[in-house]
Parts: sequence; C-alpha cells; structure tokens
Amino acid sequence: MANYNFLDLFAGAGGLSEGFIQAGFDPIAHVEADTAACATLKTRQAFHWLKKNNKLQIYIEYLKGKISREEFWASVPKDVLDAVINEFIGPERLGTIFDKVDQYLNGSKLDLVVGGPPCQAYSIIGRARGNTKDDPRNHLYIYYAKFLERYKPKYFVFENVLGLLSAKDENGDSYFEKVTALFNSIGYAVEYKILTATDYGVLQNRKRIILVGKKGIKSKNFYPELPIWNADATVSDLLANLPKIKAGEGSHLPCVVSKEAHSWLNQANIRTDLPVTWHQARPNTQQDLEIYRIAVDIWNKHKKRLNYNDLPDRLKSHKVREAFTDRFKVVSGDLTAVHTVVAHMAKDGHHYIHPDIEQNRSLTPREAARLQTFPDDYFFESQSGKPSRTSAYKQIGNAVPVLLAYQIAKRLKSNFK
Repeated sequence: MANYNFLDLFAGAGGLSEGFIQAGFDPIAHVEADTAACATLKTRQAFHWLKKNNKLQIYIEYLKGKISREEFWASVPKDVLDAVINEFIGPERLGTIFDKVDQYLNGSKLDLVVGGPPCQAYSIIGRARGNTKDDPRNHLYIYYAKFLERYKPKYFVFENVLGLLSAKDENGDSYFEKVTALFNSIGYAVEYKILTATDYGVLQNRKRIILVGKKGIKSKNFYPELPIWNADATVSDLLANLPKIKAGEGSHLPCVVSKEAHSWLNQANIRTDLPVTWHQARPNTQQDLEIYRIAVDIWNKHKKRLNYNDLPDRLKSHKVREAFTDRFKVVSGDLTAVHTVVAHMAKDGHHYIHPDIEQNRSLTPREAARLQTFPDDYFFESQSGKPSRTSAYKQIGNAVPVLLAYQIAKRLKSNFK
C-alpha cells in the first residue's frame, strides 16, 4: 500500500517535513523562499533518495568533505532536487509554483498540505518592533488557501506562533478569525490546539498553535489525539556523547561521538550510525564573556533569565531593546526542558553551562539541532555552498521540532484510513 503524500509550504529547513517523512508520508514537493534553506532541503531529499536506493556511502563521502556539493547533488536524479521549489509564495509566482507541483503530482491526488507562513508578522515580538502593517507576510495565509482550493487535500496542518491568536489588522480585526473564516469558506472545517513541545518528547518549552483542517465543513472531532510523553532525560543526557570542545573549537565536518548514549537519543530518532557534523562552537568575545558571567550568576542565584536592559550600558550593543530582552539565554545541563531555541542565537548565543566547566560556551549547531530533535545525520547548508555556522543556527532556530511533527503526523495518518 502506497504512503500518503504531502506538499510542504514555507518549508524552511524541513523540520515539519522530516517528521512527516519519519511517519511514512511521501513529500511531493517543498516550497521555500530562502535559498540556504532550499539547499538544506535538497541535501536532505538527496539523502532520503540515496538511503532508499542503498547508496548512502555517497552521502558519507559528502559529509566527510571528500566530494563537493555539486558532485553530491549530481549523484541523485535531477527531479529529486527540482522538487525543492525556491520561490516566494505570492501572486506573481503562484502560477509557476502550481505548474511545478502539478508536474510532480503527475495526475495523482494530493493527500495533505503542511506548513506555516513566516511568523514575524503575527509574533508579539514582531509587533513590538513595529512596521508590520504593510508586511506582506501578514497575508500569506491567503496563498496557503489557494493551494487548498486547487488541490483539495483531505487534510492540512497549519503551524504558527501563539501571537496569531491575538494579532489584529489595521481595522482591529483578528487575523486568527480571518484565517479560520477563509479556510471555512473554501470547504474546510478547522480545529486547533496550542501544543507545548516538551509534552511530546522534546526537551524544549516551545509553544506553537497547530491548526488541522479537514475537507468537509461539517467535520468534527478530527484533531489527532497526541499522547503525552515527558522525556526521562536532561540536557546533559542529550548532549553528553558529543566531543568536549571550548569556545571557537569544532568543525562542520564529522566529529567522533561516544557510542555510549542516553536511550532518549534513539527514542527520539536522533541517533545515527552516519557521521555527525556541525559540532562547532562560536568564539566568545570579551563582551560575550562579561555578559555570560552576569547571566550565569543570575541563573545560579535566582533561576531567572537575564533581562538585556539590566546590563551595564557599556555592554549593550543592540539598538532594539524592547524585544528579545532575554536574548542571552542560559542552557543548564540539569534542565529537562529549555527555553525556545531561536534563530538569532547566531549573534547572541545560548550559553551552555556544561557539567565540565571548561566547556562553558555557546551551543553548537549540532547541540541546538538535537534540542530541536533533528536527526544527527541532518546537514545544514548555506546559500553559497561554503559552510556557514550562522546559516545553520538560523535554520535550526526557525524550524518546527522534528519529534513534535512526527507525533502529529503519526496520529494524523490513522485518520486517513
């Protein structure tokens, strides 16, 4: 029996997609505006094709730096890569995207659409920073609906930040009500829940609103029932088998990991027999170190986050001070759930209080990726093809935790039967 298929819109680096693939869904195509994220998606789709065709040695050679990205991509059929569509979803390019998706469907029925428009226009922080009135991202949900109208999948999954529930347009109308009303108007019933990632096996207090829509406006009680799973693990358990490194050390190339690892790494589909890459720590500046000392002192004494505005003026280099006031975060090894991993850690860092004091430093991309439950064999690309830690951090922070996506996909799949 063939697996159900899906289309991923606003796909990012593929966290949502990877979870659905792990649950047995087949991607028809991914649509994403960011070129670096598209490169990551292409590499991941190449990985899945090579795995299916018993050719993973080629991927291993790539991870080890023995072949170039161009050589690696050339090892898979062109249509595997071309199914990653690097386009901004809007009125100018909608027809082109439709044509490409039609090509990959090749007359077959689309079962599912997943994705979530970029969240800056709905986020509370984004609104605090202003200038969201004319942001075109406010209206991307309209184009999400265009795909539903054209392909009429049985279900869709729409992910976004909690700010969607309170965001209003210039007339004071609720964006959330506009979104659900639009979906209703094209024949979809909508149910939603606020999900906290730590309730479903992820060591992260990441809250997201997840809407599930079903074709048929009178449909009810179709939201998948997700069993609670509080992981019996800590941050130290999650990261302990990675090599010890100091600030500025490590590499995007494979590292040697200990074979002894906590069982949660297997339970969460993170552990792999393939090379583990991107265990590279950003260097600390003198300013970083001073701020970290203050942040860690506050954490150790009060278990509270540093408020950026409480820093001495000489340590404040950010112009925007109304938002991201907790931008310097402390990740303690004894925690069972950390704060939300965010994209701007490329600049500010998430300071990791390691059990080994010599390792006190920012998280590496691989450590952040594990907190986001990406498999260890997931490689994060840049636009140019040259390794970019900044690009990796951004993609990881913006992603949906893979394990959360898997839990949703696994239960939703049973609804198709």
